[in-house]
Amino acid sequence: MRYLTALPLFWIMIAASRGGQWGAWMPSTISAFERTCVSIPCRFDFPDELRPAVIHGVWYFNSPYPKNYPPVVFKSRTHVVHESFQGRSRLLGDLGLRNCTLQLTHLSPELGGKYYFRADLGGYNQYTFSEHSTLDIINSPSIVVPPEVVAGTEVEISCMVPDNCPELHPTLSWLGHDGLGAPAVLGRMREDGGTWVQASLLHFVPTREANGHRLGCQVTFPNTTFQYEGYASLDIKYPPLIVEMNTSVEAIEGSQVSLLCGADSNPTALLTWMRDGAVLREAVARSLTLELEDLTPQEDGIYACLAENAYGQDNHTVGLSVMYAPWKPSVNGTVVAVEGEAVSILCSTQSNPDPILTIFKEKQILATVIYESQLLLELPAVTAEDDGEYWCVAENQYGQRASAFNISVEFAPVILLDSHCAAVRDMVQCVCAVKSNPEPAVAFELPSRNVTVNETEREFVYSERTGLVLTSILTLRGQVQAPPRVVCSARNLYGTKTLELPFQGANRLMWAKIGPVGAVVAFAILIAIVCYITQTRRKKNMAESPSFAGGENPPVLFSSDFRIPGVPEKSESERRLGAERRLLGLRAEPPELDLSYSHVDLGKRPTKDSYTLTEELAEYAEIRVK
Repeated sequence: MRYLTALPLFWIMIAASRGGQWGAWMPSTISAFERTCVSIPCRFDFPDELRPAVIHGVWYFNSPYPKNYPPVVFKSRTHVVHESFQGRSRLLGDLGLRNCTLQLTHLSPELGGKYYFRADLGGYNQYTFSEHSTLDIINSPSIVVPPEVVAGTEVEISCMVPDNCPELHPTLSWLGHDGLGAPAVLGRMREDGGTWVQASLLHFVPTREANGHRLGCQVTFPNTTFQYEGYASLDIKYPPLIVEMNTSVEAIEGSQVSLLCGADSNPTALLTWMRDGAVLREAVARSLTLELEDLTPQEDGIYACLAENAYGQDNHTVGLSVMYAPWKPSVNGTVVAVEGEAVSILCSTQSNPDPILTIFKEKQILATVIYESQLLLELPAVTAEDDGEYWCVAENQYGQRASAFNISVEFAPVILLDSHCAAVRDMVQCVCAVKSNPEPAVAFELPSRNVTVNETEREFVYSERTGLVLTSILTLRGQVQAPPRVVCSARNLYGTKTLELPFQGANRLMWAKIGPVGAVVAFAILIAIVCYITQTRRKKNMAESPSFAGGENPPVLFSSDFRIPGVPEKSESERRLGAERRLLGLRAEPPELDLSYSHVDLGKRPTKDSYTLTEELAEYAEIRVK
């Protein structure tokens, strides 16, 4: 297509081709609106040696061969035409000038087809040209859109209509172009094939919002009611734009969540769900859903949706927050420290949301922090009271978890104040309660007897440890005229502590000294006194009586060889043992010590910080006096 020039190319070709040969020139196709008219330009030629006086011509419809009896459109000799063309056809050209231009009016769809011209120069000089023109009857204008319209790039759209009717010229106008641009009408233009068109151009910069816009072109003919309209939908290419996406998502552990991504693009974009660079799902679609089932804390994070096509790409991210109860807190474990040292305990956990962390000892809160994943417990100088079991508890609205840990404080022995000796029935029991860490070595010393007994001699001393308190018990049994001094000593690698154990319960000690044998002897003495008084009174009465004045009864004599029936004599070994004790500096008749072990039941003993000796204590290692 090009603009009209002063000398049409078509006629230049005709003039240059004159060479005295049979030939015809006409547009291969031509179009016209229904109910209007059309002029089919036509030129023909014949050999120069033929000099016909009159030249006639015939136009046939759809067939070039007369023997096939095609419909006659126009015939110059007789003007007899097919009924379909009566009153509709006429010859505009001068056959003598070799111009065979045909005009058809009142066009209807059935007139669309092929048109052939036959030259009749008289006699046998008749020739039907193979060249023909195809007429297309239309009822709407043609809107020409470039094959690719890209958003942001200026585009030209044209409305083209045929203008091949000398009597009716079309007028063009645009429909639905508001907001796109101002149209420019270029006017009538000649095509390369010799036909004419009327054109109107529309220039604008398309946007993604204009995609699918219906643009129309309207054709009218002055002084007629003829009106024709044509429409085209704009196919505007543009890069993806993500228009639908989840905002931040919160979900509980174990639940299901759907992440949706929708993109506007032309053509349809490739949508891809990704996390940490890994592709989770992708598809060419307008929207793509990522289904996550049975959520775990590991799926917490940032998810990205990428949309791309040949014209660009777009991406958005969404944060998925998986809510879950705290994990079991992690702590340093058991800590061993020396009294006075600084100790730091770090308790940490993981949860969403962050938990409340608390450190307890014996139901007492030592440290707490809110909405933090770590808690530091600092003890600047530990003491024995800091020894024990601790708990770190983490909790949020989804659950609670706890972990236990121990702080072991090592310190020198401390002999508790309730350590003492006490009389119980016929024995004296000495209790030494020592608090220390690590466990001490405990020994009992009897300075007046020059005797030391330690806890390793289990046949003499019973020991039991409860927590940090070690309780050792020594029992003295037998007739002890005076309670011996008892000193308790405790030693570990941090020091040594000694304490002389005080005696409690003097009255009970007295009865403990007397013992059951003493009680029997006292009772016997009491009976003897009663008998003596009774005998004295009886003798007095007899003295006053004459029958007893002579003193018939002799005095009773006691022999040094007198033995109490049933009591065995001392053996030779016992006599030697007494001699050995006298060699150690004891008195002439010292009590003879015999250490032997007996079982102790401490089940009824109070808690580790309170030790009260009771009569219900079981038998212990004892020192007997024979």
